[in-house]
Amino acid sequence: MGKTKAINERKTKFGTEPVGKLLISLAVPAIIANLVNALYNVVDQIFIGQKIGFLGNAATNVAFPLTTICLAIGLMTGVGAATNFNLELGRKRPKRAKSVAGTAATILLLSGVILCILINIFLKSMLTAFGATDQIFNYAIEYTQITSLGIPFLLFSIGANPMVRADGNAFYSMLAIVIGAVTNTILDPLFMFGFDMGMDGAAWATVIGQFISAVMLGLYFFRFKSVKFELKDFKIKIREIGILFALGTSPFIFQCSALIIQIVTNNLLKVYGANSIYGSEIPIAVAGIVMKINVIFIAILLGLTQGAQPIAGFNYGAKKYSRVWEILKLTLKVAFIISLVSFAVFQIFPIQIISIFGKGSNLYFKYGTKYMRVFLFFIFLNGIQGAITMFLTSIGKASQGAFLSLVRQIISLLPLLIILPHFMGVDGIMFAFPIADFIAFAVSVIVLKGEMKKIPKKDETY
Repeated sequence: MGKTKAINERKTKFGTEPVGKLLISLAVPAIIANLVNALYNVVDQIFIGQKIGFLGNAATNVAFPLTTICLAIGLMTGVGAATNFNLELGRKRPKRAKSVAGTAATILLLSGVILCILINIFLKSMLTAFGATDQIFNYAIEYTQITSLGIPFLLFSIGANPMVRADGNAFYSMLAIVIGAVTNTILDPLFMFGFDMGMDGAAWATVIGQFISAVMLGLYFFRFKSVKFELKDFKIKIREIGILFALGTSPFIFQCSALIIQIVTNNLLKVYGANSIYGSEIPIAVAGIVMKINVIFIAILLGLTQGAQPIAGFNYGAKKYSRVWEILKLTLKVAFIISLVSFAVFQIFPIQIISIFGKGSNLYFKYGTKYMRVFLFFIFLNGIQGAITMFLTSIGKASQGAFLSLVRQIISLLPLLIILPHFMGVDGIMFAFPIADFIAFAVSVIVLKGEMKKIPKKDETY
C-alpha cells in the first residue's frame, strides 16, 4: 500500500506539477552537486599549483584520463539505470524499475574494484601513454598511486547519483556530493600545507571525500520513496544489463571519446610543444587548467539536463507528450543562457582565472590566455548541443544520443586535432576544438528536428 502511494505521488509530481517548478526543484540541487563534484579536481589543481607549480598541474592533467574512465563507466551505468527507472515507473512497472537499479548498483561496485586493480598493475605504462614527460612523470605517479584507491568510491558515486535523483530526491544526491567535496576542500590545505604532504596530501584528501560520498549514496538505496529495495534486488540480472547499457550509451560514448581526445591532445601538445617557444610542459599544464575550467561549465549544464531527465522520461513513458515538448523548450532556453554567460566570463577574464591555479612565467600566461579564449570560443553553442543529446537519451533515443556524442569528439574533433597542427603547429590543437563545437551544434539541431517530428504534440491516454 505504501509503495503504491509513493508511485501515485510520483505520478502526480512528474505528470501534473508545472514543468518550470519541477525543473527548478530537480536541476538546482543537481547543478550544485555537480559543481561541488567538479571541485574535486579543480581544488586539487589550485592547491597543487600553489604548492608545486605548473609541473604539478601538468601531472594532474596527465592523470585525468583515469577520472574520465570512471565517468564513462559510472555515467553509462547510472544514467542508463536512472533513465530506465523513470520510464518503467511511467509505465507502471515498479518491479522492473528496482530490478535495473539494483543491478546497476552492484555493477558499479564490482567495476570500481576491478578498475582499481588494473590501474595499479599498468600505472606506469598508462601514464606514459597519457602524455607524461620526464619532468612530469614522478609527480603523476605519486598522485595517481593514491587516488586510484578511491576509484571504487568515485565510480559508485558517479553512477548512484542519477539513480537517487531519479527517485525524486535531488536534495539528498546533492548533499552526498557536497559533504564529500567539502571534506576534500578542508583536508587539501590541511594535508598539503599543514602536514607538508605535498601531492600525497591532495590525493588522500580526494580519496577520503569520495569515500564519504559513496557511503551516503549507498545507504540511500534502503530509503527510496518510489520502490522498496530488498537485498535480492542487488543480484546482477543479465536481462537488465543490456537495457541500462543501451540507455547509457550516449554518456559512455561521450566520455570514451573524451578519453581518446585527452590522450591524443596531451601527446600532441608534448610533441608540438617541444618544437615551439613554450616547450612541452607549459601547453600540457595550460590545457589541463582550461579543461578543468570547462568541466565547471559542463557540471552546470549536466545538472540542468539531469534535472530535466526524469521529467522528460516519465512523461514520455506516460505518453504525456505536451509536457515532453514543454520541458525540451525550457531546457534549451536555460542551457543557452548558461552558455552565453559562461562565454562572456571566459573571454573577459582569462588571466584572472588562470592565475588562481598558481604562478608562472609571462610565456605561460600568454599561452594560457590565448588557449582559453580559442578553446572556449563556441561554448555558447555547447549548451544547446549537450541539452539535445541528454534529452534524446532521456526519452529512450539512445542511438541518436550516442551518434551526437560521436559527432563532436571522434568524427569532427579527432581528425582536426591530427590535421591542423601540421599547418599551425601547437596552436592548431586549440583551434580544432571550436571548429568541432560548431559542427556538432549544427548536426544536433538537424537530428533533434527529425526526432521531434515523430513525437505528437497532444497527449495520449496510457
